[in-house]
Amino acid sequence: MASSRTAPTSPWQHHTFPGKQATQFAYAREEGRDAVAAHAVSSASMLRHKLRIEPADLGSVHFSWKVPQLIAQADMAVRESDDSPVRVILVFEGDRAAFSARNAMMSELVRALTGEELPYATLMYVWDNQRAPGSLIVSPRTDRIRKLVMESGPGRLGRWMDYERDVRADFEQAFGEAPGALVGIGVMTDTDNTRSTLQAWYGPVRLLPAGATAARAP
Repeated sequence: MASSRTAPTSPWQHHTFPGKQATQFAYAREEGRDAVAAHAVSSASMLRHKLRIEPADLGSVHFSWKVPQLIAQADMAVRESDDSPVRVILVFEGDRAAFSARNAMMSELVRALTGEELPYATLMYVWDNQRAPGSLIVSPRTDRIRKLVMESGPGRLGRWMDYERDVRADFEQAFGEAPGALVGIGVMTDTDNTRSTLQAWYGPVRLLPAGATAARAP
């Protein structure tokens, strides 16, 4: 599902969360495109891909998705309704000694539950119900997760949407600092908080160095 000219590839893995029903992911063809179909029924899980791209090598991320409907009760700024039909996720390394006391406690909790540390910084591209494209949403759980709104409302539902984003610029907009190494990417469709059902599709996620151009789908 992903390719990169700046880091060796490794397999995509289905990552589940303790106590959560898993979203179902399957390879599919959708309107002539290679895709991953995500089917969520009161569920939350993600496909993720570990890699390493040093800050000097960060360029652009290219991705696409197709969303047939929104989650009516979702609000990604509210813990109890923090669901999204689509998320493309970038995970970054950084100085974990700079964590606030709250984030340090959150990291310990995450490690106890999952065996993994809370990432230094996670940037998500999302589709929101009402906030304008370009808006930034800070996670209600930790400010080390920030969401950049790509689409808002129902206007472009039911069609493939393609994006090309400058990774460094988006990180700096979201976190107000220069990024560390990019150490993971993922896609996630979650409906566990709103107890709803939804299907969406993701195209390939591509990471390219500055100045490179990705081939368009299909």
